[in-house]
Amino acid sequence: MKPSELNIAFAGSRMDRADRLRTDASALDALKGPRARLLLLDGLAPQLGDDGGLAWGSLADADPQGELVFLGLLEGAACFAEVKPALWQGRVAGPNFRQLFGMIAPDDLAIYGGAKALVDWHARHRFCARCGSPTMMTKGGWQRNCTAEACKAEHFPRVDPVTIMLVELAGAAEPTVLLGRQPMFPPGNYSALAGFVEPGETIEEAVAREIEEEAGVRARDVSYVASQPWPFVSSLMIGCHAWADDDALTIDRNELDDARWFTRSEVMRAFARDPEAPLQLPPAAAIAHQLLRWWVARG
Repeated sequence: MKPSELNIAFAGSRMDRADRLRTDASALDALKGPRARLLLLDGLAPQLGDDGGLAWGSLADADPQGELVFLGLLEGAACFAEVKPALWQGRVAGPNFRQLFGMIAPDDLAIYGGAKALVDWHARHRFCARCGSPTMMTKGGWQRNCTAEACKAEHFPRVDPVTIMLVELAGAAEPTVLLGRQPMFPPGNYSALAGFVEPGETIEEAVAREIEEEAGVRARDVSYVASQPWPFVSSLMIGCHAWADDDALTIDRNELDDARWFTRSEVMRAFARDPEAPLQLPPAAAIAHQLLRWWVARG
């Protein structure tokens, strides 16, 4: 299986992001006509139409006190999302991501994921991180500028890189992979190890550091497999594969409830939903699930 054949949730949006229009205020204003579409949200959760797809309204449905984010062009129509004043008052709980996967078609899920991350960022960045003055939206919602004359700092939507990796044991009689579980996981669920990329390190260095910190395993030969935008809050999951030469584990119990080596046949039993399998897999929409599909298919 090629990485390009994986089913990556929140990817594959049909939206033309139309970056060429973001700096043209007059062009953006011209797009706010009767054909313009407004993505309808309940807080940060998507509203659904009668057909089960994303619900769209017109700009007349927007709160005049809120802010409009230009998402892009879809089927020739300009699409916007709204940053409602209610979002400014405090943290608004987002939807249960597990429920979303069974509710929304993949194309709509990709559109919603980008909109949700962008709206959430605007709601949390109304004030300048440098001087504390109010910020204002610009470039159609893809930038915020500090309004203080002495500051004028520019702020851009944030994406946090997270490495998520399969660690394979070199020299094993059967292909064997390291998986871990956090205390919040459902009983029996195991997933790929993961962690944020820290300032001053490469993806490869982050993979090796996280594996050693969480499981006490030294990894080598890190390679990239696939990535996934993850709008909870706004991360980019960078899926990788690495090799280890030693199966001894030293588990950081502050990070993990458990970590174990699993053989390919054990993972295949989990994919087959064998009730006697020694593990349960992460949900199919999570990139960890797709990485395991790729790993099993490699043979």
